[in-house]
Amino acid sequence: QVQLVESGGGLVQPGGSLRLSCAASGSIFSIDTMGWYRQNPGQERELVASASIGGSTKYADSLKGRFTISRGTAKDTVFLQMNNLKTEDTAVYYCNARGIRRPPTYIADNNDYWGKGTLVTVAS
Repeated sequence: QVQLVESGGGLVQPGGSLRLSCAASGSIFSIDTMGWYRQNPGQERELVASASIGGSTKYADSLKGRFTISRGTAKDTVFLQMNNLKTEDTAVYYCNARGIRRPPTYIADNNDYWGKGTLVTVAS
């Protein structure tokens, strides 16, 4: 069983910063890709950013330059540094893991695993 636990959400004023963290636990050898998605009520969940174990990153075009994703040294953690936050960044942010490899096969599990989400509210 794989669990993803997010932390770091909260209330911040426009122009402020937040850093989200996500840690995966369970029978995991490595995770090919970890990322962040966000969702508001009545809207589809959208990609914010993702990072591969090899170091490549992908961002939503509208967020480039303000958000930075990074993988932790433990490789089963991922962080999202969010700067110059805007009211439209308000959403529930979900951690995602894809391509989990476990012993004894170490074959990538291409199921999507999700955390429960952490709320980010940008308001004055």
